[in-house]
Amino acid sequence: MMRIGIYGATGYTGVELIRWLRRHPQAEIVFATSRTYAGQRLSDAFAVADDLPLVDASAADPASCDVAFLCLPHGETTIRTAQEVLATGARVVDLSNDFRLRDVEHYATWFKHPHGAPELLAEAVYGLPELYREQIAKARLVANPGCYPTSVLLALLPLAEAGLLDGQVIVDAKSGVSGAGRSLSLKTHYVEANENFAPYNVGHSHRHIAEMEQELGRAAGAPLHVIFAPHLLPVSRGILSSCYVRLPRDLAPDAVRKIYTERYAQEPFVRLLAAGQLPTLAHSVHSNLCVLGLQQVDDRGNWVIMASEDNLVKGASGQAIQNMNIMFGLPETTGLQ
Repeated sequence: MMRIGIYGATGYTGVELIRWLRRHPQAEIVFATSRTYAGQRLSDAFAVADDLPLVDASAADPASCDVAFLCLPHGETTIRTAQEVLATGARVVDLSNDFRLRDVEHYATWFKHPHGAPELLAEAVYGLPELYREQIAKARLVANPGCYPTSVLLALLPLAEAGLLDGQVIVDAKSGVSGAGRSLSLKTHYVEANENFAPYNVGHSHRHIAEMEQELGRAAGAPLHVIFAPHLLPVSRGILSSCYVRLPRDLAPDAVRKIYTERYAQEPFVRLLAAGQLPTLAHSVHSNLCVLGLQQVDDRGNWVIMASEDNLVKGASGQAIQNMNIMFGLPETTGLQ
């Protein structure tokens, strides 16, 4: 039985993590922290949740767990917590942005300040199982990927690895409002979000672009530029990413499909739809699946690669559990089916 600590249990990713861990046959939650609800129970924060006691982070004992999930906002608190947990010998799966980028200068460029623990940034393993399974198994610190990057990377990695991307991709992505987090903000108020459809951070400003370019560039062996247009949908959860790429004109549709079928043949959580079918949110919500569809646009090499995932599951908490399973030598589908 794995002993689990959860820091930041009352955000959307935290409570989603608890829901899935409750059905995991090898998981025992030994503590769950909340700054806002310390001294109360999880059901006080979420009506449908159970009565798991919540404590302040200062009262949590990281030495009591085998692995800690950090569902905290990006910044100094997450970095300090990771250091404290790792010092006890426990392992960490971090769901924030803090350890996803490999280079300290790259980090400083995107986040406008130096990293607080560059030695951990260098050690962290990017937690996309479909790409770094062997490294995750040995890692002390796993940086769980962002929700948008998970969908985009799974959509485009087969093409990047095959050397078929031409240096630039355009991504048009839609996310449910839970992707913006639980903190109060004007854009997520009901009256603002309901019956609305809003772009934000369009172009080259969203921080998730850094992950996309980092991992696609590594896979391709050359820099790739991502133009990214994210939008908020008036739904609770789900991501649908449409990736526009130009492939060689003489590459037949069957050859493109073969690249994907061979790349993901052994992946339990990546599903490729049949030719002529495209994914919807309903294909993936409430599951740890990423569902892909391929669409040729014309005979000039233009294609749309579409990916559907649940931003709270494969885009966050489900993938975190998948990483935990790999770290502890369990079948990675354990507790996720």
